[in-house]
Amino acid sequence: MIIQIYEIQTPAEAAAVIRLGVNHIGSVIVSREEWKTPTVRETIAETRRLGAVSTLIPLFSGKDEICQAIDYFQPDILHLCENITEKTKYPLMNLQEKIKTRYPDIKVMRSIPIERDGNADMDSVIELARRFEPFSDYFLTDTRLSVREDDGDKRQPVEGFVGITGQTCSWRVAAELVNQSGIPVILAGGISPENAFEGIKAVKPAGIDSCTRTNAVDQNGNPVRFKKDLQRVELLVQEARKGEKALLSGKIKDN
Repeated sequence: MIIQIYEIQTPAEAAAVIRLGVNHIGSVIVSREEWKTPTVRETIAETRRLGAVSTLIPLFSGKDEICQAIDYFQPDILHLCENITEKTKYPLMNLQEKIKTRYPDIKVMRSIPIERDGNADMDSVIELARRFEPFSDYFLTDTRLSVREDDGDKRQPVEGFVGITGQTCSWRVAAELVNQSGIPVILAGGISPENAFEGIKAVKPAGIDSCTRTNAVDQNGNPVRFKKDLQRVELLVQEARKGEKALLSGKIKDN
């Protein structure tokens, strides 16, 4: 079971969560302008030294800039999480194919946007995944907040991308993606110690991913970006391993 934790930006925090049993360490390049972050490169190097897998999200989509980042950071996995629309779908497929061709030894994780129950369109999600699968090594299901067509991406926490909503996507649709995908699918979107086991039970993914719901919180209870609550990370790992054990034992039956 892959256990992926995001917004790990320092070697010390990477080492801390790896000791707790996390095996995929996710870091983020937060802007095109300030992409060259030595601390993140050190985090990726420490992750590799400790035997875990590094994943890196660039919050920009230009081919030259992404290639520059890959050359500098040398992650194990490049994670692309744009909010795919009809307008951007084919350019992003073309970009991803070029990156896969240029860097055959680096795996690509593609976020598949899924809305919440009641809004998610299963057919469009499966079709989107089918188109991206030839250029992907992993899918990650993440939550896209519903918007009107004329709103564009403005409701997403990071405009143009999906993630860090703290809300779950439709597990029904995510489970169908797992059933139909030829590559591993990681369940993300509001995953916490409180719901990780139920998410594994419902979706049967290859792994789970958590960011917002394992972050530290401020005095008002709001998540603090780039700072983890290690106690919650530990609880999440325990719940994920419990789910993995149930899957392997056959206690969780196929739908």
